[in-house]
Amino acid sequence: MAVTYELIKEEKNTKARLGKLYTPHGVIETPIFMPVGTKATVKAMTPEELKDMQAQIILSNTYHLYLKPGHELIEEAGGLHKFMNWDRPILTDSGGFQVFSLGELREIKEEGVHFRSHIDGSKHFISPEKSIEIQNSLGSDIAMAFDECPPYPASREYVKKSLERTTRWAKRCQEAHKKPDTQAIFGIVQGGMYKDLREQSVKEITELDFPGYAVGGLSVGEPADIMYEVLDYTVPLLPKDKARYLMGVGTPDYLFEAVIRGIDMADCVLPTRIARNGTVITSRGKLVVKNAKYAKDFTPLDPECDCYACKNYTRAYVRHLFKANEILASRLTTTHNLYFLIKLMENIREAIKEDRLLEYREEFYKKYGYDL
Repeated sequence: MAVTYELIKEEKNTKARLGKLYTPHGVIETPIFMPVGTKATVKAMTPEELKDMQAQIILSNTYHLYLKPGHELIEEAGGLHKFMNWDRPILTDSGGFQVFSLGELREIKEEGVHFRSHIDGSKHFISPEKSIEIQNSLGSDIAMAFDECPPYPASREYVKKSLERTTRWAKRCQEAHKKPDTQAIFGIVQGGMYKDLREQSVKEITELDFPGYAVGGLSVGEPADIMYEVLDYTVPLLPKDKARYLMGVGTPDYLFEAVIRGIDMADCVLPTRIARNGTVITSRGKLVVKNAKYAKDFTPLDPECDCYACKNYTRAYVRHLFKANEILASRLTTTHNLYFLIKLMENIREAIKEDRLLEYREEFYKKYGYDL
């Protein structure tokens, strides 16, 4: 297999686990947060800066790269790693979530999805085979199976049909895969918020023996307690010797709660998106640095952080950059937010090693302002 998972340790008091994910472009220590580089770039960051903050793997998106600049061009350039000058692991999202979020611009059929580009309205078609063809061209270490992501809320009947189609599509993805020696495909578990349907999806998808599994269809608008409940009964059903990936979560509480329930990998655009709007994640909670009260605040974004931004600049200066529409504003807040979450996961790994994850969560939540 191109990608394998090694379970190093399970924590005594939770389902959290330490592991290593072996890929063609390096070994990833898990649990891990993956910065999102949707269009072959993590917005505002260079690859060197991401390496400096110990980013182990980044995520890019099949749908967006298919539309611009096109997977053929990226393949001609030598693949995504070479194209974007990133020599560490890359995971590519199948494009399923983006296509399904187009609403009226798309039509789902058994053969695949017909849709119009959100850029120019042009007509396109992505099937499981096409998604894998694109991801083969991109040359990511981990490709995701093309799935149907149902909305929240959705009827049981709809979700059942959807998950069964996801299973059929997963088989087609495996059959279409042309680079098994250099690229792994992870299967995706669906089933909405229905326990029996999640169990059905896990059974069907794990029978296909993928090298890793994602829990899909969460963080789509459902309350946090429902997401945790779904993870509680879904994650234990997944194989222990395979990586487990929760798609689309990136707030500190979601990361803690996912890891405690046995998740190894997570990703989200949130830290980079809110950074560009002037919001930073700190050890004392979120802070909107653009606010007037920080005009004369000459302390770091987070006095407890040792990222490049916090070691060198003040809240007053970063606020000034935003007010002056300077590019450096987004670069500094993005640097901080990504560093904060990558460091958080490093601390979480250390806490698992020492069997004190629940204590660390309590300390973190108390300072951050979360309720336990």
